[in-house]
Formats: sequence, C-alpha cells, structure tokens
Amino acid sequence: MARKKSRKKKGPLFQMDPARQREILGIILLALAGVTILSLVSITRGSLTEGWIRLLRRVLGWGYLLVPVILGAVGLWLVLDSLDRRPDVGWEQPMGAGLLFLVVITLLHILPFPSDPHQLAAEGRGGGLVGLLLSQSLLTSIGPLGAIVLLLALAGVGLIMLLGLSTAQMGQALAQGWVHLLDRIRARIHPFRIGPPPTEEGESLPARILQRVTAPLTPSPPEEVVPPRPLTPRVIGGTGAREWRLPPLEEILEENIEKELSQAEIRQRVRIIEETLASFGVPAKVVEVNQGPTITQFGVEPGYVERRDRRGRVRKVKVRVSKIQSLADDLALALAASPVRIEAPVPGRSIVGIEVPNSEIFLVALRGVMESETFQKAEGPLKLALGRDVSGQPVVADLTTMPHLLIAGATGSGKSVCINSLLTCLLCTHTPEELRLVMIDPKRVELTNFNGIPHLAAPVVVEIERVIETLRWATGEMDRRFRLFARSGTRSIEGYNRLMAARGEPRLPYIVIVIDELADLMMVS
Repeated sequence: MARKKSRKKKGPLFQMDPARQREILGIILLALAGVTILSLVSITRGSLTEGWIRLLRRVLGWGYLLVPVILGAVGLWLVLDSLDRRPDVGWEQPMGAGLLFLVVITLLHILPFPSDPHQLAAEGRGGGLVGLLLSQSLLTSIGPLGAIVLLLALAGVGLIMLLGLSTAQMGQALAQGWVHLLDRIRARIHPFRIGPPPTEEGESLPARILQRVTAPLTPSPPEEVVPPRPLTPRVIGGTGAREWRLPPLEEILEENIEKELSQAEIRQRVRIIEETLASFGVPAKVVEVNQGPTITQFGVEPGYVERRDRRGRVRKVKVRVSKIQSLADDLALALAASPVRIEAPVPGRSIVGIEVPNSEIFLVALRGVMESETFQKAEGPLKLALGRDVSGQPVVADLTTMPHLLIAGATGSGKSVCINSLLTCLLCTHTPEELRLVMIDPKRVELTNFNGIPHLAAPVVVEIERVIETLRWATGEMDRRFRLFARSGTRSIEGYNRLMAARGEPRLPYIVIVIDELADLMMVS
C-alpha cells in the first residue's frame, strides 16, 4: 500500500507535458537574458548578479556581451516551439551562429598579440578562458598566420550556414550593396544561356509529325514578357529578342489557402482517443498531431499496465501494439469518423499513428507546393510537385530518376488532374529551349488544351495512325543522342550540356512524352 501511494504522488511530476517543459525552460532562459541585460546596463549590481557577470567575463571575455542575445534567442525559440509556432529554422543557422561566436572570441584573444595571454583571460578581456584555450591550441599547432587564415575560413563557413548565401552572393553584396542583393534573392533570378535545339545532318525529324522541334522561337514583344513590377521571379533565358521569362507563379496560379483544424477540435479528438483507449484498458497518451489535407495523424505513445509474474510480483509492462490496432473500429465509432487507419509503429518513431479523416477535405494547391522550401531546395533538372503527404509535408520528385512514370487509378480518381498539374509545374520552371513536350491524346479531351504553347515539339497527336510513327521517332531520337554522347565522350544529357555550355554551343533540350489513356492505345495498336 505504501508503494502505491508514493507512486501516485510522484506521477504528476514525471508526467508533465513535454510542451510545458519546453515552455517553462524557455521562460527561464528569457528571464535570465533579461536579468543579464539589466545587470550589464545597471551601475549598481547585487552580489549574485555581480558574480554572474564576473563569471561570464572570465569564461568568454568580451564575448560575454553576446550572452543575453543567445539566451533570449534560445528561450524565445523554446516558447514558440511549445505553442507550435516555432520559426522554420534548420540546424544550419544555429550551427553557423555558434561557429561565428567561437571564431570571434578566439580572434579577440589572438589579434592583440598579448605578451601574457593568461593574464588577458584572467582580467576578463579578449576571449576569456574559452578564447585562451582555442587560441593557444591553434597557435601551438599551426602558428599565428595559419591560425588567422583558418579562423577567417571558418568565419566564412559560419556566414554561409547562418545566412544561407553562397560566397558569390556575399561577394556580390560587398560589390553592389545589400539592397541589390536582397532584390536578387526575392526575385530568385537564375540566368541561363539558351539557343536553338541542335540538329544533325541526315537525321532530320519527320516534318508532318514534329515540324516544330527545330523551328526557332518566335520572340514575344517586350511588353508581354516583362512584367511592370521591378522584381520578376525566376528569369531564365538568353538576352535580347530571344530572352524567355518564366511566368510568375502568383499571377497564373491560385493562391494556396491552407486550412487547419481548430485547436478546440484537436483537443476534443485527443481527449476522445485517450479516453476510448483507457476505457478498454489501454493507457496511452497523444504526444504529437500532424495535420494533412485529408487526414490528421495523432501520434500515440503506449503506456504501461501492471501485471503479476509467476512469482506474484507486480511489474509494469508496456501495452502491446496489437492491442491498439484491434481497437480501430471502436476509435472510429467514438470519433464518428470512418475509416480510421492505425500505423503501428510509425517508421523510425516509437509511437503509434492513428490517422483520422478530417471533417473537411482541404484543397492542395500547386502553387503552395511549388513555393515551399522543399521544392525550392530540391535538386534535379525535371523536378515535379506531386502534392502533400498525410502529415501535410510537400512531396517532390525528379522525373529524370524515373524516366517511365505510370499514373494509375480508378475512373474519377484524379489521373487527368495529376497530369495537368505535372505539366503545369514543368511549364512554370523550364523554357522551351530546355524542355520540349510530345503529347499524345487519342480521345482528344485532356491534352488538346495545351495546343499552342511554345514547348510543344508538334501539335498534340490525336490520330492513332500517327501515334506509332511518333513513338518510333522518339526511339530514333534516343539513338541519335547516344551517338552524340559517344562522339563527345559524355555519358548523359547533363554531361553533354555542360560540355556544350563550356564550348558556347547549343545544348540538347529534355524531351518529355505524355500519353493519355495508354491502355486504350495498347489495345488498338
């Protein structure tokens, strides 16, 4: 009996919500930052604050002035994290800031070249004890000049990590000013050279099928391609009359309006899940919530139940995952939502995922995925915005890693919408000199709307008798390119285009073939 009572008393202290723990720690760090600032600007200090400032100066030297900023930033981040409003900051920014801080306090101890560095650290000047330790390690290992060169290089690395800018962009900032650089960042300008698609004598394409593969682009009037605003996103192309500007997403695509469940509805569902599981003898706690466009995933951490072993001793045993899986129908009934899917366990996590359909399905806009950081940072010459996963995170893929992509599904499941979205994504990110499209639509209902765009190598093919001939040309063009690669000593279109760009010669465009209703085409031909 005494053991049970003591456990009940200790339970609430050790089961505090992790979010509340982070919030409390963040408030403490913010308070400590405020006290440190007041101690620095105040003339009179108490014994405790005087000792705190003396300790900081002894350890960090002149770097102690940055301690309130660091404490305040960490505390604010923890408070926002507990409220699910933390800023989108990766590991690179804190690592870069920490690296710059260490470089600064080390340089503060090296640059004065003191006769007695130990006395400098003891007086709370320079870089303090940390600066003394780092500077002496560098001076004894690589010498003064080597230490300064290494520290300057590390400072450059820290700036790159902190600001997310390349050395070329930072050099441009010094030469042209920060205002111009910020305009370039907002506009996301990436110039490339364009030119007519290369051809080869004796291997011209069938004129009646692909008349426009080698046809030069008709230049548009400047007022049609240059928006009136000074900042134009994603300018790609050459110069002069042949310049091609990619369309701004905000002018041609609908704005992404993301809807989320209200906090009250989330709390209600969390309470229902925990109470339903507890009523069946399954103690568990919802530790995270991931909202997606169609479902919301509740991360449940199984609890412990008391069982007696063969010797009659009471032991705590973790709830079996299979027991939670067997309660899917009961959870669906309690939540008035069907179907409820249980992922046990979530890959790479020690939690069980309970996926509950949203009361309202949210629209996933193409613009929102293309403007996301995931899409902007994705690498690949033909990257595609596929949508969002069950937790609402953008899903991006590169078509060059899967040269044959099959979109399958039942009637009305959205195959044609998916094709249109993928084509729109490619048209918004590639010029006609970089990408050519061959579209085949025997039913004449889905792809014929793309007739007239300059990326088409030929009008949309709708006659069955022309489809086979078009695909035969595609295989012939593939063989022709293999011969070009062999003669130039390259192995892929990327290597070939890099070689041609270095020589100032035209590059090969990517060719994407889109076929609607492939099954019907295979049955006919």
